[in-house]
Amino acid sequence: MSAGFVDRQQVGRRFSRVAPSYAQADFFVREVDSRMQERLDYVTLDPKRIVDLGCSRGGSFSALMARYPDAELIGLDLSPAMLLAGRSQPSGWRRWLGGGKKSDPWRLAADAAHLPLAARSAALVWSNLLLHWLDDPIPALAEAHRILEVGGLLMFSTLGPDTLRELRSAFGDGYAHTQRFADMHDLGDMLVGCGFADPVMDMEVITLTYDDLDAMLAELRAAGSMCAMKDRRHGLTGRQAWAKVRAAYERLRRDGKLPATFEIVYGHAWKAAPKQTPDGRAIVRFDLPRKG
Repeated sequence: MSAGFVDRQQVGRRFSRVAPSYAQADFFVREVDSRMQERLDYVTLDPKRIVDLGCSRGGSFSALMARYPDAELIGLDLSPAMLLAGRSQPSGWRRWLGGGKKSDPWRLAADAAHLPLAARSAALVWSNLLLHWLDDPIPALAEAHRILEVGGLLMFSTLGPDTLRELRSAFGDGYAHTQRFADMHDLGDMLVGCGFADPVMDMEVITLTYDDLDAMLAELRAAGSMCAMKDRRHGLTGRQAWAKVRAAYERLRRDGKLPATFEIVYGHAWKAAPKQTPDGRAIVRFDLPRKG
């Protein structure tokens, strides 16, 4: 996927703006997180360090810490305001000063494509609904592979191409009104291209319903989830244009409600031992018999 389509500054502004009230608006993110957590039931892992990419206020922290109480947890997010808004416990402030208990998560403002972490320093990289906010998932996936130790696991969720299809069809004005969403199969190919082994991809569709279009847009706005593409409409939409959009969306009403489709893509993959050196030479491993 080519770079230069997502307005990265707009993404940061949107999430920073909603950070103080995000806990009242992130129900969808938390639902997807819960479904991701269930997938960990089928994974055998004892991580010493977990990295949460796109952690926002730290909504995944409590479940990850309960599952892996001995692990160090590091949350990274593009928005410092989100990280600050998640510091509701006094012990969290000790992490700013480099102290605190091991159970206190670190929170770092960072770009997922340029992680300030050492290679092979984490056993689990967790990312809930981040990748569709990036121009290209590949740099972030490559960074996740870099910081994972051999045998480490990447587990993520993102939104697929059918997400908000009703909203896109209602506008039809040539502007972007949702993010670009990568196809599940393309993401699987990206994982392999970044060096991951045994990628597993699956998806499900969740349909939310609303009384009217304004209610849906208000919910998206409160969650910081309005379109942040560069080719979105930058000016105001006129009254007549809005009337056409409302009429088009109204034709989709079923059983008294307006639908909004969300395609959730889940993926996980492992970091296997390298098969070649950085300069391209093959690595051959020998299992030598033990003496005595």
